[in-house]
Amino acid sequence: MKSWRQNPKSEWRNPKEARRPNVVVRRSGFGIRYSFVIRHSLLVIACCAALFQAPRSAKAQSYSIDWFTIDGGGGTSSGGVYAVRGTIGQPDAGTLSGGSYTLESGFWPGIVVPATGEAPTMFIQFSGNNVVISWSPATPGFTLEEKDSLSLPSWLPAPSGNPTPPIPAASSAKFYRLHKP
Repeated sequence: MKSWRQNPKSEWRNPKEARRPNVVVRRSGFGIRYSFVIRHSLLVIACCAALFQAPRSAKAQSYSIDWFTIDGGGGTSSGGVYAVRGTIGQPDAGTLSGGSYTLESGFWPGIVVPATGEAPTMFIQFSGNNVVISWSPATPGFTLEEKDSLSLPSWLPAPSGNPTPPIPAASSAKFYRLHKP
């Protein structure tokens, strides 16, 4: 029995001349058309099943964060009757590795200043046209320094004493700090 193929004009042709090689028919009738439909229908059903299965498998997965940390920094901040003690920084990414390399993560805090104990609190009070600067507790080793602008590179010594003698209030800004060399 010979195989024949159908062209777009519904004419029967020899397979060597066929323009639609996917439609294989026999001269015997309807059974040929059904084999084409069944073969391609199964392909379409398989593709649809794969497409519908993909979203279902994505929905079935769960997501959770088991733990979370914030690392680095820290200290105490207080004012009045309130105090906050804690740390702050970036999340810890854990240890990362691949091949022969390992990366230990963490928080790089930048400039680390060694603890000097409790720093004093500075007070600036008006007295007429003057200001008086004092600090409490009167911790030894701290000196008062001043600047006319924060863009200047160095601080200059300010009037000494705790409290300071009255300093004339200037019309421009002045910056003060307590420094422990």
